[in-house]
Amino acid sequence: MTSRIYSMLFGLLFVLASQAGVAAEQSRTLTVVNNYMKAWNAHDANGVAKYFDDNVEFLDASVGTPQVGRENAKTQVIEVFMNAVPDLQWKMLGEPIVNGENISFEWEFNGKNTGAWGINTPATQRPLAFKGVSFIRLKDGKILTQHDYYDALGFNKQLGW
Repeated sequence: MTSRIYSMLFGLLFVLASQAGVAAEQSRTLTVVNNYMKAWNAHDANGVAKYFDDNVEFLDASVGTPQVGRENAKTQVIEVFMNAVPDLQWKMLGEPIVNGENISFEWEFNGKNTGAWGINTPATQRPLAFKGVSFIRLKDGKILTQHDYYDALGFNKQLGW
């Protein structure tokens, strides 16, 4: 009888310890993503890039071609947005879904387009606000993949394109 009680207690402790480990990992994931978004909102491209794994894959679904590698993601995504919308704000909406080192959440991006997006897309001087969803996977506390999906038609209409 006593060994049965010890066995049950050991099993319960194992389950509780496992749940505590999962909760801690999820808390770390959320902390990394919150700090990453703070760097975006501080308009600090280098600060944003430090959250990326060396081999990050950053996919803006409206563009269709992922940027692979920290420097590519920094220069081809982050700096483009920060230069085009210097007052950008990126805000998480609602509660994210966190599973270990994976997180997904709805967001809103807004600001005024006062900088050029590229050679053929000059600044429009128009405000923009659009919502989307990100799916982010971390590896050892660094962003390994980020896939963003949003209303590109609405985005383009707001800019007058």
